[in-house]
Amino acid sequence: MKKVGLVLVALIAALHAYIAWFEMFAWTSRGPKVFDMFPPELFEQTIQLAANQGIYNAFLAVGLVWALFIKDEEWQFKIAVCFLSFVAVAGVVAGVTVALKSGLPQFVPASIALVLLLLSRRKPASP
Repeated sequence: MKKVGLVLVALIAALHAYIAWFEMFAWTSRGPKVFDMFPPELFEQTIQLAANQGIYNAFLAVGLVWALFIKDEEWQFKIAVCFLSFVAVAGVVAGVTVALKSGLPQFVPASIALVLLLLSRRKPASP
């Protein structure tokens, strides 16, 4: 379970690296296609806001990648859980404030990875 959880951590880090790139560098070119529920003129007006949001997604990606390189299992677990929790909360907020389709790709994988990592630490019951 731990290995699958860590693979999910890597995939979630890649997702947030993509989101960071999208918000920081492709907001006006790809944004209107992805968020077609918003008026097209909104994207040029919010380019700085999106770039600021993008840096937060970059921080999430970096934190998750950092967790993958920590050798101490206790600290790897703590850092991974911390950043996965941030991602899950960001997914809930995006789902509520933007659109469900914006939040689910963040919330669902982060929650699954959290559960897998938590289950991998359970001690077997003593006879």
